[in-house]
Amino acid sequence: MTDELYTIGQLARRTGLPVRTIRFWSDSDVLPPSGRSAGGYRLYDAAAVARLELVRTLRELGLGLDVVQQVLARQRTVAEVAAAHVRALDAEIRLLRLRRAVLASVAARNGTTEEMSLMHKLAQLSARERQELIDEYVDTTFDGVPPDSPGYGIAQGMRQLSLPDDPTPEQVDAWVELAELVTDADFRARTREMAVAGTQPRPVAQGDYDYGKLTTLAGAALADGVAPESARGQEIVREIAGDLDARARRALADEMALFSDARVERYWALLGTLNGWEPFTPKVPAFEWFIAALRA
Repeated sequence: MTDELYTIGQLARRTGLPVRTIRFWSDSDVLPPSGRSAGGYRLYDAAAVARLELVRTLRELGLGLDVVQQVLARQRTVAEVAAAHVRALDAEIRLLRLRRAVLASVAARNGTTEEMSLMHKLAQLSARERQELIDEYVDTTFDGVPPDSPGYGIAQGMRQLSLPDDPTPEQVDAWVELAELVTDADFRARTREMAVAGTQPRPVAQGDYDYGKLTTLAGAALADGVAPESARGQEIVREIAGDLDARARRALADEMALFSDARVERYWALLGTLNGWEPFTPKVPAFEWFIAALRA
């Protein structure tokens, strides 16, 4: 190793770093001088040059001077510091992606400052906090509902929630809408009503229907603008449910109305957007048409 010593100015020319930066690092004891010249100027040996290159690399990677000092003092290894910094960068990248998605969503919908603030607040919730919000809603909805009841299994599906680390603006929108939905008192009361009703036996004097025919025929009738009370509408009712007397029609209509809610279907659609499920065609409009036809 050479015994040549360098002034701060010579180090600056050798490394391309500004003089003020080298002086600051030297003042911070990150780069202590090897000695002094007769005129009192700080001098640095070849080891200091290598040390300076390491300091520059660590600083360019975003490490603070305190961490750099720990590495240089061998209190922490470069591998340990790198692993910790990777974790910190991963968290920062996730947050930046989330912020980008929120801003893109606000820009697309021409949202207000208040909307952006709400979206950012909800989107920044941790995965655990988001899941707790959904779990609290599901727990309240199905509180006291017997585990062996027909509808209880739905509760587990309603808990499935996954907002990706790199969400699309659509997924951010979906999460915000879902969070607003499960905190809405009317929606909570409605789903609680459905959950409790699902534990009750069906009325004896009640008709039944063919689900496949209902979604197909009633859906087509709705799309074609067929009025529920029209002759064709009533003909479709008979194709779906057969010949029912007035009492059976009312009972079936009431039951279907109890368990048909566009907001509940929307809940599942939002979960699908968040979890990346295949989108589905809404069925509630067809059920609403059929209910109206039953009551006509």
